[in-house]
Amino acid sequence: MNTKPLVSKTTSLLRLVEERIKLKRELEENQKKQHWIKEPQDILVSVPYLPKDCIFNIIVRLPLESLQTSRFVCKSWYEIVNSPTFIYAHLRRSDIGLIFLSPVTKGLPSSVVGKSSVSSAMKINFSVEAKVSELQSMPVHHWPLIDPPSLFYIKFLEIKDGKSMMKEYNTTCMGQIRATFNGLIVLDNCMKRGGLIVLNPVTGELKPIPLGTRSSPVHESYGLGFCHESKRYKLVHLFQDELRYIGCEIMNIDSRSWRVVDGPPSGLFGWLGYQPIFAIAALHWVPNVDHNEYIVSMPVDVEKFEKIPLPNTGGIHDRIFEMGGFLGFVSRQNTNQIDVWILRSLGGEGWEKQYSINTVDCMRNLVPLYCVGIYAELVFRSKVNDLYAYDHHLQLMRKVDVNKENLPFVYSYFPHVNSLISWRI
Repeated sequence: MNTKPLVSKTTSLLRLVEERIKLKRELEENQKKQHWIKEPQDILVSVPYLPKDCIFNIIVRLPLESLQTSRFVCKSWYEIVNSPTFIYAHLRRSDIGLIFLSPVTKGLPSSVVGKSSVSSAMKINFSVEAKVSELQSMPVHHWPLIDPPSLFYIKFLEIKDGKSMMKEYNTTCMGQIRATFNGLIVLDNCMKRGGLIVLNPVTGELKPIPLGTRSSPVHESYGLGFCHESKRYKLVHLFQDELRYIGCEIMNIDSRSWRVVDGPPSGLFGWLGYQPIFAIAALHWVPNVDHNEYIVSMPVDVEKFEKIPLPNTGGIHDRIFEMGGFLGFVSRQNTNQIDVWILRSLGGEGWEKQYSINTVDCMRNLVPLYCVGIYAELVFRSKVNDLYAYDHHLQLMRKVDVNKENLPFVYSYFPHVNSLISWRI
């Protein structure tokens, strides 16, 4: 019997099996090598774990422009940026400036509100009236036509180290600004139904609210504040009737309903022309055009009016302002000296003099607008609408370099801070 072919066939099969085993081992070794080569690279590119507190402390230092996009990096960042704790922490780090309306006078044809229109200066990305119409489900053919002189850009002027920077919100509106606080502004609602609009120009969040008692703008005053007790934003409306009696009504912004409260005692107010200031948990008014011996204050939690004596008689160029969370006051002892005072609480020891500013003849009529902090820059405007910034550390008054064509009329701008604040929190 010839077994050679069978042996040869068996040997070939064994060799084939050995070759397959060898090949399999080589493949496994190559895979292991690739794994060990790749693993250090994965470690290098992987993001290490950071506690939320660390992430919080990093991104709270980002400017608002970056926060608007970086919140979408991941779910964790989104939750942090949208938390009330973060929003108020970022607010405390934000700088104050001036918000104002700039008329749209050219480059924008009359058209339906909300259509894409490009002016000579910027592209409109957000129309307040278009958003209101959308929220109120108003048919497009009922939207008003834009009359260019009545349409405004909302702008922001920031001043640092005596230099100015103009910022755009890419937003238009038709109504005037009536009040500001914590990044929120209150506008007239010029749509058919009327009323007011609460808006955050940074986030674009807005809320139409009804009017209370109707009065002419020269005989009324709006003030916006935050009640720490109820954790609600309140809008306070003072109005004067034909008998010169001043009434008061208050709205919790989230409720959209006005309620009448006791107004200030008779004789406290001579006029309502000065914008109220919110500080130390209260709204404060300068009650007369000139020769003010006191201010009128209303803590927003108890909603009762009281008279606070001033340290010196306030003249026509003297004002109150928010000063690092406290209430500041500027007065003049003589034509060449401005005194800066601070009130730290309503029930405390009274006004404290912080420092004095020596002025020259051209600065006699300076009116304070806002203060960045207790010992930071104090910004003034002059009779001819020039802006000046006083640096307390350098003891230096500087004229701010700004294009006056971009500035509004004297009484058309308001202290403002850009924020992510919502009236819901």
